[in-house]
Amino acid sequence: MIPLMLDLTGRRVLIFGGGGVGARKAAFFEHEAEVTVISRSFSPDLDGLTVRRQEADLSDLSDEALGFLLAGAFLAVAATPDPSLNDRIGRLCAEAGVLFNNAAGEPGDVIIPSVVRGSRYLVAISTHGKSPAVSRYLRTRLEADYADLDKMIELQEEVRSMLRETEPAQAQRSRILWKILLDDEIRAALATDYGRARALAIERYLHA
Repeated sequence: MIPLMLDLTGRRVLIFGGGGVGARKAAFFEHEAEVTVISRSFSPDLDGLTVRRQEADLSDLSDEALGFLLAGAFLAVAATPDPSLNDRIGRLCAEAGVLFNNAAGEPGDVIIPSVVRGSRYLVAISTHGKSPAVSRYLRTRLEADYADLDKMIELQEEVRSMLRETEPAQAQRSRILWKILLDDEIRAALATDYGRARALAIERYLHA
């Protein structure tokens, strides 16, 4: 597998199973994709999510009926508690050319990662399903240790624009930006005073 980041705006994502697992998967996609959760019952965790609900007893549906549901879908997630049902949905997805994630059963062709998200960055973490605890650990450490990363990205973007006007050598621009990134005092200032951090960066690395 290789990591990719996809724009799912307007794409149709199906979640088969309306329990707690299905609700977590729906929450992952609902900010961008058009999500439909298909199940005979629905977890309260789905309340408040911008998703469609379609009531159906999946175990009673024929392959033809499941295939009809898959028509037009970009990605499907099998999140039922029945691995054999999940696997059947996966086989139908393969036949229909629909990307597939399996919450329990044979692996699909898509892994849904643990995500650390800021307003200016996105980090995806996966252990290929071997250790969800490690994925959670890395996510919580990144969130705690790099709480001001959005501000650093903003500062880097601003200084980079300034450097394009004053420093013709790309290699030197890269060295300056790297020094700013590693400057402990600038990073500390970002936590409370962006203006001071900006002034330090300009004074130390643009006017040196």
